[in-house]
Amino acid sequence: MPQYLIYFNQQWVGDHTEEWFASRGPLANAVVEEMKEAGVHVVAAGVEDRARSFSADATSGTVVISDGPYRETEEWLGGFTVVDVADEAAAAEWAGRLAEACGWPQEVRRLW
Repeated sequence: MPQYLIYFNQQWVGDHTEEWFASRGPLANAVVEEMKEAGVHVVAAGVEDRARSFSADATSGTVVISDGPYRETEEWLGGFTVVDVADEAAAAEWAGRLAEACGWPQEVRRLW
């Protein structure tokens, strides 16, 4: 079966209270548990703040490890899920359930 990446950029989350975020976590975790029960879950995770990131670049012919993101951008990855499902429709269904549980948009791309 094909695998799909379901993800969001941190900027899509919006500004909310701590109470709001605390109410969404159990909903999102419940969807992930349903994915596991359905046998489609591969991995799901939030991503730490980009301030703690580092990059590896070998374009010069030598590997250079640097603190921080590879490029400064206005948007950055906030979290992702990989599902192993029959088709695009099934991936869209899980993405919709995550979007509803989290309260922010999700983007979907097929992995190859």
